[in-house]
Amino acid sequence: MKFWIGVTDKSWFDYLAARRPDEVNFWQPGGTSVFRALQPGEPFLFKLHSPLNYIVGGGFFLRHSFLPLSVAWDAFEEKNGTDDLESFQFKIEQFRRQNYQRDPIIGCIVLTTPFFFSEKEWIPAPSNWSRSIVQGKTYSTEEPIGSSVWAEVMKRISIATDGAMISEEQPLYGIEYQTRARLGQGGFRVLVTEAYNRRCAITRERTLPVLEAAHIKPFAKSGPHKISNGLLLRSDLHKLFDLGYMTITNAYAVEVSKRIREEFENGRDYYAMHGSSLNLPSNSLYIPSREYIEWHNQEIYKS
Repeated sequence: MKFWIGVTDKSWFDYLAARRPDEVNFWQPGGTSVFRALQPGEPFLFKLHSPLNYIVGGGFFLRHSFLPLSVAWDAFEEKNGTDDLESFQFKIEQFRRQNYQRDPIIGCIVLTTPFFFSEKEWIPAPSNWSRSIVQGKTYSTEEPIGSSVWAEVMKRISIATDGAMISEEQPLYGIEYQTRARLGQGGFRVLVTEAYNRRCAITRERTLPVLEAAHIKPFAKSGPHKISNGLLLRSDLHKLFDLGYMTITNAYAVEVSKRIREEFENGRDYYAMHGSSLNLPSNSLYIPSREYIEWHNQEIYKS
């Protein structure tokens, strides 16, 4: 098994360790380098900046995505490691300096089931860790040093997660992990956004700040954070979908309720969408589940 040891700031670690979220955004201030070191489901460990050369926690890699800073904040909020958007912007500005823009594109490494070690449990950096490493390094449990580090992590991890490890008989990696991992709201938004190729499922709009990951069966009604329970919708369509003025059929077509005209004496632009086919994910594992579609049609849609 491969795992990555990534270098991070102690203030970011301390902030999140105090809150113990269900997911974190291990962000990168630049928006150019794609993170390719891990498959979904493989471990990502946190190592503090020198002189604190210790592994202090980690999580499980879900997805890397480039997002505008404002969208990353909307998706993860405090799980970015700051109190508010202004503080987040300030941190990014410190790293980007003269290259800073009002709403820059940043790298987002989404990690699920994060774990945080108490200081007495911190693990010394690997013996072959070089001072020249800036971002991180890949290790393998098939090699002596990697095996030794991972053994130390496993001694601590069940305590750090309160037993909330991925409960599978065999480890899951790749796309299967994305469909079965316990997603948080931020991970759900990122995965749905990427599954729909950053296009609204109905209009194919690509302006990312107005696109939202909609639950077909609402989370508040026990709808899961699963890609198959999601649609990427323009914000106004998301609102109409949640209120029951719009739905989708088992044939993946758009259906618009006559109640828009009856209640608001309008809706021409929305009725033009009636009967149109959805822009579906290319991966069949991500296509909306008919179970959730039928629930929405029966419980939410205003026929």
